[in-house]
Amino acid sequence: MAKTEVYSWRVDPDLKQSLEEAARAQKTSVGGLLERIAREWLGTQRPNEDEEALQRRLRMEVMKVVGTIRSGDRYGSEQVKERFSARLMEKHRRRQRDAPPRSD
Repeated sequence: MAKTEVYSWRVDPDLKQSLEEAARAQKTSVGGLLERIAREWLGTQRPNEDEEALQRRLRMEVMKVVGTIRSGDRYGSEQVKERFSARLMEKHRRRQRDAPPRSD
């Protein structure tokens, strides 16, 4: 799909510098970086999801990882929280990576 629309807004100098540095590090343009960020963010939004549906979805996601941390591990609650969060984030990254491209 050809890009035909222009969108501009003002950002503070620190944010602009951070965006430029991130774009350079990823060998892309700031526009390309912003487009990817916007598409990823929009892909995570569920605009019409009511609270009950949200809770069901969250429970289903949590149940996918229940039992993945062995009970014999001797970790404090903070370490378990960090490991659990890291596993959820990795699963989310894999799902994003493996998802078919969206056609808008």
